[in-house]
Amino acid sequence: MIPKASLLVLASATSLTAQIKRPLPNVVFILADDLGYGDVGFNGQRHVRTPNIDDLAHRGLQMTDFYAGCSVSAPSRASLMTGMHTGHTQVRGNHEIQPEGQAPMADRMTLGRLFQRAGYRTGIFGKWGLGYPGSGAEATDRGFDEFFGYNCQRLAHSYYPDHLWRGKERVDFAANKDGGKGVYSADTIHREALRFIEQSAGSGKPFFALLTYTLPHAELNLPHDAVYEYYEGKLTPREYKQRASWDYESSPNAHASFAAMVERLDRYTGEVTALIRRLGIEDNTIIIFTSDNGPHREGGANPEYFDSNGIFRGIKRDVYEGGIRVPMAIAWKGQIAAGRRSDAPFAFWDFLPTFAELIGQRGAAQGSDGQSFASFLKGRPLTKRSLERPLYWEFHEDGGKMALRQGPWKLVALQVDGGQPKLELYNLKEDPSETKDLSQEQPERVERLYKQMHSMRTPSKAFPFKYEHTAEAHPR
Repeated sequence: MIPKASLLVLASATSLTAQIKRPLPNVVFILADDLGYGDVGFNGQRHVRTPNIDDLAHRGLQMTDFYAGCSVSAPSRASLMTGMHTGHTQVRGNHEIQPEGQAPMADRMTLGRLFQRAGYRTGIFGKWGLGYPGSGAEATDRGFDEFFGYNCQRLAHSYYPDHLWRGKERVDFAANKDGGKGVYSADTIHREALRFIEQSAGSGKPFFALLTYTLPHAELNLPHDAVYEYYEGKLTPREYKQRASWDYESSPNAHASFAAMVERLDRYTGEVTALIRRLGIEDNTIIIFTSDNGPHREGGANPEYFDSNGIFRGIKRDVYEGGIRVPMAIAWKGQIAAGRRSDAPFAFWDFLPTFAELIGQRGAAQGSDGQSFASFLKGRPLTKRSLERPLYWEFHEDGGKMALRQGPWKLVALQVDGGQPKLELYNLKEDPSETKDLSQEQPERVERLYKQMHSMRTPSKAFPFKYEHTAEAHPR
């Protein structure tokens, strides 16, 4: 007869062995570019077909109150990459470096490094925008084994570029020289992403694939195939004419182009999920779909026509909900219950601690502004403290903007550069469209949230508000 104590030791050892043998999950993260909250079917889109994105959402968790890192590309992606909100990130705006690239991201823990630390193959396919060529802050310097796509987000405005980058090697496209349109970049990037997933699945190692597709960012340009022709006959025509050499390229029908670009993104999503099923790794692969900020009004895009921001106020470059609240769906067969929908507020900076917990690297997330929602994904309830923690954004264009959400309350600060900002208060539970400013009715709450807002940021020499050159601002 085996002693009881020995049975307990044996049971513990068996449990531990099971935990050790359980494979680490693969992660496929699809990040759209300037796709609005309302641009997908599961959030109410009526003009554009997104069946594959909707299917992904219905097979997992839809998060209705999920936020990007900022309302434009570079700071939003820096927040995603580092687990820091824009009160602490080094990159807080789209700072351009000529002739190609943006301000380099600091040398710190990133999503790529987190997964590498756990033994993953890591790859990013699409847009980088966090360090110019030769800066020492390119994708392969910040935790990614492979990169293919645009180093520079400004050059990513063209879908027929004369070059892309494979790691640090420039890949030229002779067919796109002198206005040629032989290689459509989005399709080429997508093929490279599929190759990486398939090769990684057979490598014997888990993988992290970050697919930073540039669709549907302007310019509104794509092959006029059957998808484009379908929308050309369905939607109200809208011509866009290029105004100067620096402007986005003309589009004979911007409505059809935009809709076809969104559906093209949907088809990419469907091909990714189909490949994962074919490879037999669906049970052990987390698939995430979201966007880097709200919808744009560039190159002929028309967010009003498509209702791209849904019920929310604002678009890209706004810190109102329409500029920062984004579509979010996450599926993990057998781990995340299908058909869930949650209004728990989370944001880009929460991904790093979440992934760190899921892959056994919690220590790597120390110093993050984020909060892990790993247990929440598997159905565990959130505490009141988690639901009411403050979320913070700042934006360094258009006179300077700040925003803070805490529970249902949202404080917006506009004209921050002048040192005497215009403060607006909204109750998102009762007024998600931010139509009724309650700041005059609740001055004490405004003052409390304004102090909370400032406590959450550290001034930046690279991205200062103008008043910081003189004296600290105070609420009116």
